Amino acid sequence: MMATMRRVAPALALATFTAMTTIVSLPLQSGASATKGTVSWAEPPASVPNFIFPFFSDADASNLNVYDFEELLYRPLYYFGGKSDSDALNLTLSLAKAPRYSNDDKTVTVEMKTYRWSNGTKVDAQDVLFWFNILHAEKLNYALYVPDGIAIPTSIASVSSSSPTTVTIKLKRSVNPEWFTEDELWQVVPLPLAWTKTSSTSKAGAAGCATAAYGTADAKCKPVYTYLSEQSGYDPTKPTASNDALSTYATNPLWQVVDGPFHLTAFNATGDVTMEPNRTYSGPNKPTVKKFEEKPYTTGTAEYNALVTGQVDVGYLPTQEVTVTTKTPNKVGTNNSRLASAFDASPLNGFRINYLPYNFKSTGDHGAAGKIFSQLYFRQAMQRLVDQSLYISKIFKGYGVPDYGPIPLEPTTPYISSFEKTNPYPYDREKAEALLTSHGWKVVSGGVDTCERAGTSAHDCGKGITKGTQLSLTLLYSSGTTELKDLLESEKASWASAGIDVSLYSQSTDTVLGDVVPCPKGCSWELAATGGGWTDTVYPTEPVLFSTGAAANAGSYSTPEADALIEATELTSTALTRYENYLTENLPVIWEPNPADSITEIHKGLDGVTPQSAFQAITPANWHWSS
Repeated sequence: MMATMRRVAPALALATFTAMTTIVSLPLQSGASATKGTVSWAEPPASVPNFIFPFFSDADASNLNVYDFEELLYRPLYYFGGKSDSDALNLTLSLAKAPRYSNDDKTVTVEMKTYRWSNGTKVDAQDVLFWFNILHAEKLNYALYVPDGIAIPTSIASVSSSSPTTVTIKLKRSVNPEWFTEDELWQVVPLPLAWTKTSSTSKAGAAGCATAAYGTADAKCKPVYTYLSEQSGYDPTKPTASNDALSTYATNPLWQVVDGPFHLTAFNATGDVTMEPNRTYSGPNKPTVKKFEEKPYTTGTAEYNALVTGQVDVGYLPTQEVTVTTKTPNKVGTNNSRLASAFDASPLNGFRINYLPYNFKSTGDHGAAGKIFSQLYFRQAMQRLVDQSLYISKIFKGYGVPDYGPIPLEPTTPYISSFEKTNPYPYDREKAEALLTSHGWKVVSGGVDTCERAGTSAHDCGKGITKGTQLSLTLLYSSGTTELKDLLESEKASWASAGIDVSLYSQSTDTVLGDVVPCPKGCSWELAATGGGWTDTVYPTEPVLFSTGAAANAGSYSTPEADALIEATELTSTALTRYENYLTENLPVIWEPNPADSITEIHKGLDGVTPQSAFQAITPANWHWSS
């Protein structure tokens, strides 16, 4: 669920979640030559970075926080993407060599490269163990936690360092190395020992969290985690409380200890961010720009106007400003006439699934919403009323692909099954109405359907749905993008044609991400749209999205079949098709049309922006002016 976040999806994506379209560009030629020492990038509309500690809860796990902010300062152990349009493992930009599997794939050995923190200390095995100890102590506060199965930390028997450069991870059972590397190891972010503090006055290392043996340090790590989270703006003891920590990001000595290509020089809670190159950065892609800026905009229109008038170096082209519909989503047709003289346009179709989560534990609709969502026939009817081809053509101007299941159709992958490709639930209003009628609902096209035949037989409304219950639902969505609003308004009208009344409510992306989280004991949200989907992994199985109790499983979807199939994919790649086909058919979410992640407008004098990352991660360390 994470607003397009990888696996958080990044596949927190970073779940993962981004704005519906994001883009890159630079000021018009009249202003570009004067600002060649600076590159500024516009953040997704109505969405700003709001978390800096690279160990995030579900509410803070977005692509914007992880890929477009934190990763510029703190490098992950293994870096994915960053070259061509691939999301493959990029060993050049990783902090370690390729992992080695042994002992029947129950032991993973990681050899660290030579990197340094900006305070002069080495990035070593102890920093990796620090992250794992935090994970063991605070797994319930981690966005990608899966309580059962073989994901980390559940699957880990031990983590140790035999030398400053060697980390050994011993697992409780054999794993599929492809899955473990791409779905688990990408999450690890070495943490500097300078952060082993419990207060601003305590000495680094005093808590012992980083040096204790794995699994023995919970009591030592919990106060460290609490302190670092509070310094990031999240109080784990009072999750709904707010504080002023965001305004101190650029002045807090903690966050100045970095190993990435940039360090933070200015930040405020409204989303204005300034970074400058980390002069001690050890990586191969050292920045050439003197300053990198991230700027906030409340709407896509405001962002577009800033791009046109040369007020921003990085922005995006809203779909409503696309003048000619394309027949090929991977190619730009005629560029916007106000930008064409100074910019080259480049679309990005990330390796992403797009969906609207149901809240299966919802107490909405007078307590009936969650029970309604639990009925497969209802989910089939909802899916039958989503006309993906029409929306891609009319709303996204051809820049998009359909989404029928848990594995993206584009970019192409060998894992996609023929069953998912066929689209088992194409748009069909008559079949949607027939599904509802045959299960005891009085269908009122343009009105509100009512349950007339309560009960649990094959032709009744279903368990817990009382006679007289109405299909009157609510959908919370992220504001700021006209495309998302237009899509949801179109779907609302389509659902209404079969008597399913869906009321739409909007909030900022950060607010939606904070509200649309799992609530096992029940809560009021019913349907949601975060403005994006989930950026997938190279090996696209999603235990964090669809496993029972997973932190990123926002809607609390749960079936024994799904859990078993997800776990099977973690053991062998041959199980992936069965997992894919089951979730395609069982509809844990509403599969949505997948718009291009961005139509990128790149100033003709700027190099290094393309090819873009399939994870929608920006890489300003690669950007440079050629003229």
